[in-house]
Amino acid sequence: MTVTHEPASPALRGEPASPALSGRIRTQPSRLLQAEVLKPQFDYEVRRLLPHYLEIEKALLAEYLRLGLIQSADAALIAGLLDQINARTLIADPKANMSDIALAIERYVESRLPGPVPAWHVDRSRNDYQAAAQLMFGRAELARLALELRAFGLSAHRRALATVELPMPGQTHFQAAQITSPGFHLAALVEEVVGSLRRLLAVYDEIDVCPLGAGAMAGQELDWDCPRLAELTGFARPLRHALVAVASRSWVLRIAGELALLGVVLSRFATDFIIWGSSDSGFIDLPDEFSGLSSAMPQKKNFTILERIRGRTAHLAAYHADFVLGQRNTPFTNLVEVSKEAGSGLWPLLQTTRSVLRLFRAVIDEVRFQADRLRAAAAREFLGGFTLANLLTLRAGVPYRQAQVVAGGYIVEAMARGLSPQAPDAALLAEVARGRGYEISLSEAELGRVFSVDDGLSAKRTPGSANPRAVRGLLAEQGADLAFLGREWTARRKVLSEARRRLAAILSRTAGETAKDGTNP
Repeated sequence: MTVTHEPASPALRGEPASPALSGRIRTQPSRLLQAEVLKPQFDYEVRRLLPHYLEIEKALLAEYLRLGLIQSADAALIAGLLDQINARTLIADPKANMSDIALAIERYVESRLPGPVPAWHVDRSRNDYQAAAQLMFGRAELARLALELRAFGLSAHRRALATVELPMPGQTHFQAAQITSPGFHLAALVEEVVGSLRRLLAVYDEIDVCPLGAGAMAGQELDWDCPRLAELTGFARPLRHALVAVASRSWVLRIAGELALLGVVLSRFATDFIIWGSSDSGFIDLPDEFSGLSSAMPQKKNFTILERIRGRTAHLAAYHADFVLGQRNTPFTNLVEVSKEAGSGLWPLLQTTRSVLRLFRAVIDEVRFQADRLRAAAAREFLGGFTLANLLTLRAGVPYRQAQVVAGGYIVEAMARGLSPQAPDAALLAEVARGRGYEISLSEAELGRVFSVDDGLSAKRTPGSANPRAVRGLLAEQGADLAFLGREWTARRKVLSEARRRLAAILSRTAGETAKDGTNP
């Protein structure tokens, strides 16, 4: 039986690559591969990773100089050509560079050199090169995102300070429970932001390790100074294991995991704002420019920005799950599946997080708390039940569980008689207690303070409570935390800029020495 094969479609068939880039692959990528995979990947890396690739090229060039493999004149010339490369000058050419950014950079420089520099790119691999560029990108973007998160925390901190004495009903199980304040709730948001900033800082410091020197997977053969390469590219230290350097993308999972957790927290606070903004509550209002309308019901003012915020937080968890699924069940080695496909959502994850923070920060900056409605809602509920039970035990000696029964019985009877919490009936309380076998004597004034809105807000004594003094004390600590974390994150970014300056100075000295020697590159 003879089997015949149809020739490949011209759209799929590759043509000879020229000049040759590999002894194994003799044709350029197919048009399909170019359109679906290589060109989109190239464009993404040029937009997001190119500056980091060029920093790595310069750091490796400095090492070639140290190793004595490249002359100063050639190094100066190569450095100058690297400086010419940007998003406009670097082109995805399937024939010339296989639409691969590493090969494109190499071809750009080599094609403009007056003659070959044999040792340039010797003992090199794209694997650690790519891993380093991706990590440098992720590290820089994480630092930038952290400062945006801190700015969001500062906005919440400012509004919290301004609203610590504004009483409102706090809820448990969707029921009015105790008297709190917007400042108390916003301080909780700040506390979560501080925790997120700390954890992200720990992630940053853990992943601040340089993959250069790992080569393809098992190390390199020249005496590369890996600590110096780490220093020149702004890393705290070199990564200790070559395979981990090129195989692992756990840093993507760590960043995404923390942002997914942040998304969960922000979605819950957004839900609070949604409830507060409902027509039933009416606790908050937003300016018209942050509100939506109904096409059919002219009486409505919709706070759809809150729905957008909460909806977008779901994407953060989805991206994290995508990264996890993209890496699981893959061999622990360098793979395009892991290094590119499994992390393709990193930039959208970062952008979505920034969008959530910008939108939510605008809400916090612009929201107007409706003081009269907040106070009225707190006043119409018997929110002093906990205080009353404590008082019955501490003043009248009623066993605590029975004190709860007496306090609850009084509230039920008062509601049945249509009594207001702000017009308590001491005689009714005594009657309810007597029915349980207890004689108590609280005055109308004492009972009034139990259910007073303002006294209820200041009744708690423990640190972290809704008492305005406690909230202000916590906010002072949080302000110090935010200032400290701001300095720490700024210091991390400063290390990166100093590394770039240090590397530029090394290559600048090389160029200067070349000119001084009278060498004409």
